[in-house]
Amino acid sequence: MKTRHFERLASRGITFTELGFGTAPLGNLYRAISDEEAEAALEAAWETGCRYFDTAPLYGLGLAETRLNRFLRGRKRDDYVLSTKVGRLLRVAPPQERTGIGKFFDTPTRREVYDYTYDGVMRSVEFSLERLGIDRIDILYAHDLDVFNHGSKEALKVKLEELMRSGYYALLSLRDQGVIKAFGAGVNEWQPCQWLAEHGDFDLFLLAGRYTLLEQESLETFLPLCEDRGIGIVLGGPYNSGILATGPKPGAFYNYSEAPKDILEKVGRIEAVCERHGAKLIEAALKFPLLSPLVCSVIPGGQSADQVKANRAILDADIPAELWSDLKAEGLMHPAAPTGLPGR
Repeated sequence: MKTRHFERLASRGITFTELGFGTAPLGNLYRAISDEEAEAALEAAWETGCRYFDTAPLYGLGLAETRLNRFLRGRKRDDYVLSTKVGRLLRVAPPQERTGIGKFFDTPTRREVYDYTYDGVMRSVEFSLERLGIDRIDILYAHDLDVFNHGSKEALKVKLEELMRSGYYALLSLRDQGVIKAFGAGVNEWQPCQWLAEHGDFDLFLLAGRYTLLEQESLETFLPLCEDRGIGIVLGGPYNSGILATGPKPGAFYNYSEAPKDILEKVGRIEAVCERHGAKLIEAALKFPLLSPLVCSVIPGGQSADQVKANRAILDADIPAELWSDLKAEGLMHPAAPTGLPGR
């Protein structure tokens, strides 16, 4: 598998595989899977050449991290890149108060407590190291600093300021000491990422679903800022929660909900252009983010070995360069989106 080297600070380089593995599905997201199924998915990822694994305390309320523990045990630490997240601490709770009811299944009965303070970051790292069974994490992302999770712009502002006033200095300290190589934020919206980039010294942003074949609004101001600052992007959710994988079918998911009519129509037009060029929508969707030199890795989810192998096959598909220029010509792609074509 091809790799991309990211280096923002001297001697702190990170080599990503173009395809990473997001472990949210291993936390029993939307359905429970066995330890054996989780292990098979991780083994399949390794066999395809994937060496970047992203996780978080939220994913299965610690379950994804503990499943990674079993898989990574015995593997050389320098053979893979690992990221996890801070901003949530997990507390034991009664079953009826468990976080993620209806989203995560058969998980420990814990509830999340948002904590972006200095102490909260340090404790989160300590707990993650224990669950993962390792002594070093490469990248830390402040998790879910967005309106979607905090409910309003006002509530989000409080959390952003809490991070910058307190937890940010824990991240700086960990990076300065060489405990981690880089830090950033893992967010579902590009606007908070831009605010953070304007207020601090961030290395990477894990941006979920906001720079895809369907959406490129982040090209207006955020991605140019990243280019100026030397900030890298890890792209999660390349299928926009499903619709770029399934196509514009009734009930298709977009941003974790049923896709509205205008999204269905736009995806239908994009799919028609792909078909004219003999390409599948899902192939173009996975390839598109990697056309940007800012993108270090793309991390679609995979709950089974077959899904993981399918993602690798999709990545290897050939996409005619003219497909991208036709999408621009029909107003279906931002004019500034990199395409790999001369001058574009």
